[in-house]
Amino acid sequence: MACPPENSEKDKNAERRKRVFVGQLPSDFLRISETSQQQQEAADQQTALALQQQLVGMQYTQRNAGRLSITVAQAKLVKNYGMTRMDPYVRLRVGHNVYETHTDPSGGKNPRWNKVVQCLLPQGVNTIHVEIFDECSFTMDELIAWAHITIPPAVMNGETHEDWFPLNGKQGDGKEGMLNLVLSYSNVPIPNVHPYGMYPPVPPVVMVPNASRGPALLESMSYTPVSVYTAPPPPVPCVVEPQLSEQDLKQIQEMFPNMDKEVIKSVFEANRGNKDGTINSLLQMNE
Repeated sequence: MACPPENSEKDKNAERRKRVFVGQLPSDFLRISETSQQQQEAADQQTALALQQQLVGMQYTQRNAGRLSITVAQAKLVKNYGMTRMDPYVRLRVGHNVYETHTDPSGGKNPRWNKVVQCLLPQGVNTIHVEIFDECSFTMDELIAWAHITIPPAVMNGETHEDWFPLNGKQGDGKEGMLNLVLSYSNVPIPNVHPYGMYPPVPPVVMVPNASRGPALLESMSYTPVSVYTAPPPPVPCVVEPQLSEQDLKQIQEMFPNMDKEVIKSVFEANRGNKDGTINSLLQMNE
């Protein structure tokens, strides 16, 4: 009976030793497995990108009806809530856009602003949300009055409408005072064309706390970045500092023996290398 070759027996022994020390390798050996959280983040990222592309591809004229002009003239409030006269300002919200007037210092119960706001009126929006705040220096601004104002139909027909609108507040609905607004409407949208021939989507408004002016407003940037050319700054000319020769330094030291050498050099540089001016300055210093 023939014996098996010696090499094949050695191969079998080596294979047995591998199984003992290494074991059977799993099917996903050297593969990076993602956790459920990472998979969810990747799915959310893909959804956000798809939504962004959809918003960028949506034409602006389909989302906005035209331009609404709001003149915030003045207000008649029934009470002064501050320790001194109030410093009121108005915050307007039209759709997803928020606008503010300037503060009327010491406006009290009869503030005046005469602020004109040009805003985009999205389709389906026919109300204006108004809030009046008292600007505070060391605390959050205090909400004095508010109102939801329905845009009159005459305004949408192209007429200019001026009226006093009742305000809600601590005194009750419609009992906090009156706000004077002038409204007008135009079908021509505000010229702000997107680089690709379409208008950009209206960015959302982010509210962040600000102790000096209540909730400040930050509008997110457009989805499509626009590169703006910036001219390089002009070259800075090389300025050669004046050098005091040894002969001039020795001559000035003989005139001012009590003056330090470094002081003479500093005065010389301050006089832009003018020897006579340096001597005059040193004479004034001695006096």
